Amino acid sequence: MSKRSYFTPISVVAVIMAVVVGYLYFSEDDPTGGMRPQGAANVVGARAEMMEFRDVIEALGTAQARESVDIMARVSQSVREIFFSDGDDVEAGQLLVSLQNREERARVQELEFRLADSERQLSRLRELAQESAASRSMIEEQEVRVEQTSAELEVARSRLEELNIYAPFSGRLGTRRVSIGQLVRPGDVITTLDDISPIFVDFSVPELYLPSLAVGQRVIALSAAYPGREFEGRIASLASRVDPVTRSIMVRASVANDNLELRPGMLLRMQLERSVDLTLMVPESAVIPIRNEHFVYTVEDERAVRTTVTVGRRLPGWVEITSGLDEGEMIVVEGTIRVRDGLPVNVTQR
Repeated sequence: MSKRSYFTPISVVAVIMAVVVGYLYFSEDDPTGGMRPQGAANVVGARAEMMEFRDVIEALGTAQARESVDIMARVSQSVREIFFSDGDDVEAGQLLVSLQNREERARVQELEFRLADSERQLSRLRELAQESAASRSMIEEQEVRVEQTSAELEVARSRLEELNIYAPFSGRLGTRRVSIGQLVRPGDVITTLDDISPIFVDFSVPELYLPSLAVGQRVIALSAAYPGREFEGRIASLASRVDPVTRSIMVRASVANDNLELRPGMLLRMQLERSVDLTLMVPESAVIPIRNEHFVYTVEDERAVRTTVTVGRRLPGWVEITSGLDEGEMIVVEGTIRVRDGLPVNVTQR
């Protein structure tokens, strides 16, 4: 009968597992590794610092001109002169287009002559009345003729003025859509005029944030056309109603546009600051989540100390610490996987 072997595959696996469990047990209980003292781990550290935390709401908005109008003629007539070019900046009241007006000018001149003649006759009758050579009724009849001619002259001048088209406000013109000699009718667009300094941006904000919105609140507009550029503005107005379908409220911001770089219709990413706080922040890489708790390794007397912390809000790459740390404490931000509680560390400060 052969001698029974004590080294079976199962016994070998059991021995290996016992060794691994023992190593992990003693490594956890003894930071120095028990019978195997470890050297100091090389880590990168940084100090917990107070930072400005900006609570920001983001939304997509559409740029709108502060004032916008299609320049049109009020009467049917052919174009006589054009006094602007595409994209011109114009002032309020500047003449843009003149339509054919020979008939209207002649009518105005005729009425001016008639009015002057009627006023001379009225003056002559008043002189004769002083010599009792003209009756009071003759003077009154002539006064009526003067007033009637004066009213007709005002109408003629108004019709003549309708043949000149002026800029209703200061702004930038669009492209010219008419030519000299072209017949234009009411409703035909001659050009466009926009006042875009500052420019308005309309965007929607969920009703959840309504209590934190106020006129005058600071906003930042970002455009894909200008990477890295920020356009600062303020909330100009809030809609009086919440949209019952989207449960959001329309916000209109006035954004500085001194160089006229933003144009109506552009898609802008809006950042609305709800609040700005000074709070304790640490790099995100320093925080270790285990189950429902969070830890960081602080450095005391050149040893790592596992410290329980409470985290709050987050920014890209940063985490707010609401309790467990004090400002200025040194923490491990790189190499946390190589350290344990109580292990000596060599810290290179970031």
